[in-house]
Amino acid sequence: MTKRIFLSQAEKHKNKEVEISGWLANKRSSGKIQFLQIRDGTGFIQAIVIKNNVGEKEFEKIKSLTIESSLVIEGILHQDKRSPTGFEIEVKKIKIIHLAKDDYPIGKKEHGVDFLLDNRHLWLRSSKQRAIQLIRNELIYGIYEFYKSKDFVKVDTPIFTPNVCEGTTTLFKVDYFGKKLYLSQSGQLYLEAAIYSLRRVFDFSPVFRAEKSKTRRHLIEFWMTNAEAAFIDHKENLKIQEEMIVYLIKKILKNCSKELEVLNRDVGLLQAIKPPFIKMSYQQAVAELKKLGSNIKYGEDLGNDDETLLTKAYSKPIFIEFYPAKIKAFYMKRHPEDKNLALCADLLAPEGYGEIIGGSQREDDYNLLLKSINEHKFLKKDFIWYLDLRNYGSIPHSGFGLGIERILAWICGLKHVRQTIPFPRMLKRFYP
Repeated sequence: MTKRIFLSQAEKHKNKEVEISGWLANKRSSGKIQFLQIRDGTGFIQAIVIKNNVGEKEFEKIKSLTIESSLVIEGILHQDKRSPTGFEIEVKKIKIIHLAKDDYPIGKKEHGVDFLLDNRHLWLRSSKQRAIQLIRNELIYGIYEFYKSKDFVKVDTPIFTPNVCEGTTTLFKVDYFGKKLYLSQSGQLYLEAAIYSLRRVFDFSPVFRAEKSKTRRHLIEFWMTNAEAAFIDHKENLKIQEEMIVYLIKKILKNCSKELEVLNRDVGLLQAIKPPFIKMSYQQAVAELKKLGSNIKYGEDLGNDDETLLTKAYSKPIFIEFYPAKIKAFYMKRHPEDKNLALCADLLAPEGYGEIIGGSQREDDYNLLLKSINEHKFLKKDFIWYLDLRNYGSIPHSGFGLGIERILAWICGLKHVRQTIPFPRMLKRFYP
């Protein structure tokens, strides 16, 4: 009986009769032989159709196949070193599941960005877009594995939230049965509640920011993982982040070498990512940026151009520590030696990619947290439950948030985060 296989299993079925199912990615003809490039979602293979093997009628039918037609093929699987995949299949029989329209819109020619995004549902089939999604998949599994190795427990945080995390200007308001709620921009506050039960916790979910930005680093809907840990201070928090990034890079270099090659990624730049990462204070960063030509002033947050400028000067990720507290979130603990600074850090990826992680030690003192809430002009009643955490066994704790699309853009060497997510949502794009 013919064995039905995925192309990823080809190595186990050399010189055997197999059945594969997939789509016609390309084809060419040479007289009495046709060469079909087939993909099945797990790999690619060249199918050789010889006229004498299938008969003239069948050969002509196969000759009329259109790009992206779906097929079931039976044949002998041969190892062939000349093949890019190392294998070919000598066709004995082809069943056409669906003959695609002959006007497949995405060809080998260059297409504009808007055209490709309008046809994102089809563009995903291309080899580069497939490679990006496979690396994304590996990244996600790697994140879960790392957390497990460090005793973090997955906690699902809500998407609908009555609380703001970093300010109302970038939140989506929604009507919740007559009540005003927001779409979550971070699960952090809820994770802080969970550490008292589970000590180390993380979430992994979509988040939403109504930020009217068109930069290459911004999406309206994106995926994020937040982590919180009890009895962890600022210094230990940075160590966990550093270990996580190194772990993820190693995993992807090991398991996604083919995909990185498809993307023409310079893996040497990724192989150079080893601890320790660079650390500099916000004050040092501002001074260095001025030397590099930025007009940033002390007390201003680093902009996209500043991050690009700074990270192009280094081959390793950079922790920028101790920002002025007034430009950071209300929940960040103050520096013990300078109350004007926050015990926080942003991790910037090299090669001009900028921020991929934001984190801090959290304020664990009830009165100081309440003072910060008031200074940010938030209503105390909206944070009663959050303040309450400081009334029953408050402890030093820290956490961070990692943006999936941003780290993926860096790992893949992409110019824009819009390619890192299957269906991007941007300021003026929500189709398809």
